[in-house]
Amino acid sequence: MPTRRSRTRHSRRMFAAIAALALIYTVLAYVLVPLGWDYLSEPLFQPSDGVPRLTETRDHHAGDPINVALVGDEAAIKSAMAAAGWFAPDPLGFKSDLDIAADIILDRAYVTAPVSRLFLFGRSEDLAFEKPAGPDPDTRHHVRLWLLAEDEGTQKPGVYVGAASFDRGIGISHETGQLTHHIAPDVDHERDRLKTDLMQTGQLSDHEMVAGFHELRTGFNGGGDPWTTDGDLWAGVLRAQK
Repeated sequence: MPTRRSRTRHSRRMFAAIAALALIYTVLAYVLVPLGWDYLSEPLFQPSDGVPRLTETRDHHAGDPINVALVGDEAAIKSAMAAAGWFAPDPLGFKSDLDIAADIILDRAYVTAPVSRLFLFGRSEDLAFEKPAGPDPDTRHHVRLWLLAEDEGTQKPGVYVGAASFDRGIGISHETGQLTHHIAPDVDHERDRLKTDLMQTGQLSDHEMVAGFHELRTGFNGGGDPWTTDGDLWAGVLRAQK
């Protein structure tokens, strides 16, 4: 029969082995593989007019496709999204990571769970919003928005372009092995959902579907998830806040 000392020694060895495996996974998935992608990845596809149609990850994978645009200042966008039932996410951090894990395990709602960063124009999103789709943050609708241009000294509203997609669950990235949300392939469905939600608020003064925005109609994002689109971009004009 094993003695207490031998059981303690065995437990320590198991703990050390688990800690070593966790360290190896962390170094591979979050350091070495991203460095390899920096070296091996090819430039993102650029359409003939040079205007970017795809976001990218921090390690220069192609991200989600741009499929929406909103014309209005930040206050108007935040007001309309709140009226549509969309929430601004909490900042990324250790505490929020623990909250997400606990809420998924316990099937608890976390309507302001953080979203990972994507990049456009060399910077991460300026605004982001999400809408729960289940009892926990495992599934959700979300959109990231980037300010396209800002005319200094004028009263013109800003133009934000964005990528709307649906998080269908948390898993392992097919490219890096990192933990990530996986998106559903039909990004047009999320574009149209956002359109419907915002139209129901009564805070749009105009909107249109821009046909043929995308030359590339299919692809994969940084998590290795396939996406497909009809190529159109929806643009909504928000009423100014009084």
